Order: sequence, then structure tokens, then C-alpha cells
Amino acid sequence: MQQSFDTLINSFIESKVGISENFLSIQLANDLKENLLHLYSEKSMLAAGTGNQQLVAHDKAVRGDVIYWLDKQHNNAHENAFFAVMDEFILYLNRSCYTGITGYEFHYTLYEAGSFYKKHLDQFRNNDSRQFSMIIYLNTDWIPDDGGQLSIYHTSGDEQHINPSSGKTVFFKSSELEHEVLLTNKPRMSITGWLKR
Repeated sequence: MQQSFDTLINSFIESKVGISENFLSIQLANDLKENLLHLYSEKSMLAAGTGNQQLVAHDKAVRGDVIYWLDKQHNNAHENAFFAVMDEFILYLNRSCYTGITGYEFHYTLYEAGSFYKKHLDQFRNNDSRQFSMIIYLNTDWIPDDGGQLSIYHTSGDEQHINPSSGKTVFFKSSELEHEVLLTNKPRMSITGWLKR
């Protein structure tokens, strides 16, 4: 596990976007995907908005995903296993990089075919508690023609496209890098969240 943590942190230090191909085990990624699909089939996932609770807006021309917030109170075995990984990662991140992270929030995300999320920053104008963004992908056998790439706009002007393949985790500063989810041609699943202080 420490090796995948180091890969994520070191690639972040080198290029402002950390990427680890195997942050979650194959088994845990599959279990989380099955849980997401069950929640989707039960219609438990709701349309996502932009902004926070004080300033939320719903506009499918900007953002077309559905979400379900993870919560330790659900006492779901797969969510708890995910939280255990995140707790270990935050301890390691704080110890090695002195980031001062004190909490996190994560939700399941599903983009139906034909949906997208326009360019945006992850930090709210009226709340700067989100320090790092993390996306953990749950899509098996994803190919470039499926679309749905994460497009990150670096301050240098470079644009980076990341394929959302299963087990891959992306990590970057919430306040720095604008990004978007390109049009997806089939259902695209992830766990998306933020490390906070």
C-alpha cells in the first residue's frame, strides 16, 4: 500500500497531478463498483449540483452526473474498507508532507452516456477547506473511444487527458487546477472527493 501512496505523492510533486494505477486493490475496486451499480439501480443516486449547500445550482448543461455520498454511518463493508485506505493515506500524507489534513468527503459518481462536466475548480469561493481533490476510477476495460477522459488544464497552458480506467487514482490541489470531464459514450463510474482542513 505504501508503494501506491508514494507513487501518488511523488508524481504529484513532480507534475502537480498525482497518478497511481493501483491505489485500490482490484477486489476493493470491484466491490465498490458493484455497490455503486446497486445504488444506481435502486435510484438512490441523485443529480449533482455545482456550488456548496449555501450556493447550489443544478444545470445539466454544466454537469450531468449523479452522486451518492459515502458515510461511515452507512456501516457498509466496502465503504468502510475504502475509508480504512483513506485513513492510512492521510496519516502517511501528513507525516511525509506536513499537509495538515484533518478530514475528507467522498461520493460515488456516475456519468450516464452523453453526459459531461464543464471546466471548473473544486474549491468554493465561500469556503477554502478543500485542499486536495481525489478521483478513484471504477471502470473496467475502458478504451479511449469510450470518451469520458479527465482533462486537466495546467497553469503552464498544457492540457492533460487522463483515461478513467479501474483502480487509477488522480490527486491534485483543489484550488489550483481547472479540469473537466469530457463527454462520455458509456456509463463512467468513480469515487470522487476532497481532503480537507
